[in-house]
Amino acid sequence: MIWAKMLIGALMVLLIQLLAQTRFFYLAAFAHLFPTFTLISHFIVSTERSGADLKVALIFSMLGVIPHLIYTLVVFFGINYMSLYKALLLGVVAWSIAAAILVLAW
Repeated sequence: MIWAKMLIGALMVLLIQLLAQTRFFYLAAFAHLFPTFTLISHFIVSTERSGADLKVALIFSMLGVIPHLIYTLVVFFGINYMSLYKALLLGVVAWSIAAAILVLAW
């Protein structure tokens, strides 16, 4: 089962790379939002835990969108004032802080 999960992850990375090289490059930023890893995690939780635990995981997944939105906003506005690498790093720091707050508040 772990090999299938690794293959799915590798295929998603390949898809993102291929999309980035087309005239529809913006789809590369959308492809990662396909719930590939979410499907895997929800499947694993649902097969190893109760239905109630799956519902808790689903609620936490919904809240997990908040750190991603914060990352995206920081990078979006950051690239106007700093290099791409710094904006991405700042976005990761912002995501980490938001995720830590989410986990601690949870």
